[in-house]
Amino acid sequence: MERVDDIVTRQGGVISYHKRFHENEYRRALRAEKKGRLVRVRGGVFALPFAFMDAMIDVESVVPGGVVCLYNAWAFYGLTMVSPPTFCIAIEAKRKIVFAQKQLITLYYWNEQSLTLGVEEVVYSSHKVRMTNAERSVCDAVRYRNKIGEDLCLEIIRNYLKRPDRKIGLMMEYAKALRVGKILGNYLNILME
Repeated sequence: MERVDDIVTRQGGVISYHKRFHENEYRRALRAEKKGRLVRVRGGVFALPFAFMDAMIDVESVVPGGVVCLYNAWAFYGLTMVSPPTFCIAIEAKRKIVFAQKQLITLYYWNEQSLTLGVEEVVYSSHKVRMTNAERSVCDAVRYRNKIGEDLCLEIIRNYLKRPDRKIGLMMEYAKALRVGKILGNYLNILME
């Protein structure tokens, strides 16, 4: 009989009970969790202990419909050298998800417009994930500037402006939709002088 942690390894390090386990395999996963061979992320979702050391997890397995954002998006687009402290995932504001390992994932609750604006599907560490694009990520830096700090916000804007593929018009469109248009405009005026 194959060990359940071998099954999880074959599935990329994260597996959902609802999709792939039979009832007896679920019990085996619970026993493997007690022995320390698996970690329970949330109800019915298990991962190998080292799966979260990878650059990205299979977001769709852990948080269906989640959008990778903030620190992970900034790192992906090379907008900052700051290492993501946790996996930053945005979900619909009315949704409730409980994690067993809270330190691994930080949830951001966004409204429906924010959850779809500037989101695209990218391949990140061999996982296909929904992520905010570079322009939207800059707007998020301005939006969360009081939480992340002015220095990090300015670093992200400066690095974006150095990119040859920058789309300032699209970024300003997103900024207006997210109600940070004037603030981002002020930053751009200062940095482009």
